[in-house]
Amino acid sequence: MNNLAAVLVESARTGGDRIAVRQDDTTLTYAQLDDASARLASLLRDRGVRPGDRVALVMPNVSLFPVVYYGILRAGAAVVPMNPLLKAREAAFTLRDSGARAVLVHPLFAEEVAKAATEVGAECLVTDAEVFDGLLRAAEPMAEVVERAADDTAVILYTSGTTGTPKGAELTHRNLLSNAVTTRETLIRIRPDDVLFGGLPLFHAFGQTCALNAAVSAGATLTLLPRFEPARALEIMHRDRVTVFLGVPTMYTALLQTGVPAGHDLSPLRVAISGGASLPVEVLHGFERDFDVTVLEGYGLSETSPVAVFNPPDRPRKAGSIGLPIRGVEVRLVADDGSTVAPGEVGEIAIRGENVMKGYWNRPEATEDAVRGGWFHSGDLARVDEDGYYFIVDRKKDLIIRGGYNVYPREIEEVLYEHPAVAEAAVVGVPHQVHGEEIAAVVTLRQDGADTSADALRDFVKERVAAYKYPRIVTFTDALPKGATGKILKREIVVDQSATD
Repeated sequence: MNNLAAVLVESARTGGDRIAVRQDDTTLTYAQLDDASARLASLLRDRGVRPGDRVALVMPNVSLFPVVYYGILRAGAAVVPMNPLLKAREAAFTLRDSGARAVLVHPLFAEEVAKAATEVGAECLVTDAEVFDGLLRAAEPMAEVVERAADDTAVILYTSGTTGTPKGAELTHRNLLSNAVTTRETLIRIRPDDVLFGGLPLFHAFGQTCALNAAVSAGATLTLLPRFEPARALEIMHRDRVTVFLGVPTMYTALLQTGVPAGHDLSPLRVAISGGASLPVEVLHGFERDFDVTVLEGYGLSETSPVAVFNPPDRPRKAGSIGLPIRGVEVRLVADDGSTVAPGEVGEIAIRGENVMKGYWNRPEATEDAVRGGWFHSGDLARVDEDGYYFIVDRKKDLIIRGGYNVYPREIEEVLYEHPAVAEAAVVGVPHQVHGEEIAAVVTLRQDGADTSADALRDFVKERVAAYKYPRIVTFTDALPKGATGKILKREIVVDQSATD
């Protein structure tokens, strides 16, 4: 059975009474999740959804998300997960571009999505508790899981559109199943008695593969948090005896600042996983010290299902490294001319393997540009050491060229994170008449009353890097702009260029 939904059916068969999903007082056993998804599949079929159709899903991390997700797959359709915070205009683009036949939306976000669905002619089903639950109960469970080919599209994930309109990465059943199984078996080594923290957005690749699909394929429990708040996250970790924490760097920073409250027992926690962006080394060490747990960092993209590189638990871990290529995946670093760079030199990460997307939905030119000769070109710059461990240097498009010298923002950010007053930092390039670009740092300070000045921070970095690298512009802000997954959005940062020396 190639259909990704088969992992749920198998876990329900072998351990139907185990809890699959928890959201505070609401729990679904594997048998209940399997039954509800079968009813959802039947409901979709009765409404004309056929194998190969696209069905959109607009929900936060609530217990109904996996019901709808696996129900769509079970019916043989492709899931189009959408950020619940999209406005009608943005939602309409995704619905129209994907050709979604229907969209299922949580009541909290129904107004904007319903407008979009009406505009594009897609059926909109609002998952209102009374009406929708009644529809599910009335539906006869679909006994079978619709067979799909391994290369059929299972999920279309729309990229954030940092360079133009969003593109839909087509991920196949093979892509997602292999990535989830590899995550479960060799990376996190999930067992049926594990409890995974579900604070990563499930509409995003990281949360979908490493939390939802990996947990379900193992028969483990996923405990959900619809909106990440550090204090609430710590409560859930204590209450549900979480064994695996999955997060992005901004989550680790927030938890580290909050600290473990008195009376909270986090001793069941056996491993923490970081991805989505580079984890500052100072934050990694601080989290391991305060939470008494090993943090394993990995790397991937929506287009790679997402995991491509990871620090394996059975090998020496190198702080600051994203690790080694995972099972079934090859990685190389390439120069602008396509040649492979030498060890220690910086090159663009190119990825080939069972995790690489089929292509961008209805974007053949974009697909040809991104996937060349079977290798997906990531746009991320890295170097590899003599042991084969990869280290992210920066996004290719974030590279700053000051006076002809290359400056990688992540290197400067790492230094800023070493300063005791700094909570978060982002380094960007701004136009400059003489140097072409100037280096600017935008910083938030720790909430414990720590204080510093722009001059002090500038001097702190100046003492630790070459003269052409330190930020001449340093500004402070209450909060850095972040995307749905918590990643810092550098494209939205506005710099006060008067704050220079």
